[in-house]
Amino acid sequence: MNIVKTVDAKGLSCPMPLVKTKKAIDELTSGQVLEVHTTDKGAKNDLAAWAKVSGHKLIEMKEENGVLIFLIEKA
Repeated sequence: MNIVKTVDAKGLSCPMPLVKTKKAIDELTSGQVLEVHTTDKGAKNDLAAWAKVSGHKLIEMKEENGVLIFLIEKA
């Protein structure tokens, strides 16, 4: 898997992790992977729902030391 870009949204609260994710994914081409790091627990539902509605693929969601890490493949 080739992660093309990483978004650091740690310390930001809703809706900023989603706003930063949307902006970053717009800069990618189809099939490229975006990695998002956030400490906002609400992002678990927000980013998963947004990816589904937008047609992007949530490849992985994990938590490491209080940081949620998302891997999203652009549609």
